[in-house]
Amino acid sequence: MGLNLDEKKAVVAEVSAEVAKAQAIVVAEYRGLEVGNMTELRRQARNAGVYLRVLKNTLARRAVKDTPFEKLSDQMVGPLIYGMSSDPVATAKVMNEFAKANDKLVIKAGAMPNSLISSAEVKALANMPSRDELIAKLLGTMQAPVAQFVRTLNEVPSRFVRTLAAVRDAK
Repeated sequence: MGLNLDEKKAVVAEVSAEVAKAQAIVVAEYRGLEVGNMTELRRQARNAGVYLRVLKNTLARRAVKDTPFEKLSDQMVGPLIYGMSSDPVATAKVMNEFAKANDKLVIKAGAMPNSLISSAEVKALANMPSRDELIAKLLGTMQAPVAQFVRTLNEVPSRFVRTLAAVRDAK
């Protein structure tokens, strides 16, 4: 049973809102994928904060029209699942990891604002560290000099106490 006009407008509005927040969109063909596998993909996407949706391509084209992702419209052919997120690496990772385990999911293309990326580039993007990993590395790098400074300051009184203990033991 198809959607009526109001339902189609609601779907386009919902997807347009997600596209407005997105930093990347990944498009994959899911032909032959079983329901259980699709449910697992949705669960992984939800855990990673990725919006995942199966859409009619005409509705998806309307949702990306006049957005930085408009170049993706040419790739919207066949039964597709759309993944989008504000973290471009998260979207690519979820789709790529699932595609490795299930050969029926084929990544067709992706898009970042104002640029179309191929499936090989999506796989390369998936191998990059995520935003959270990069922030953790940056904080570790920023914290290291401070921690070393504190250890150095703590070493002066510790050395003094050890020297006094050695003098006491000698006498």
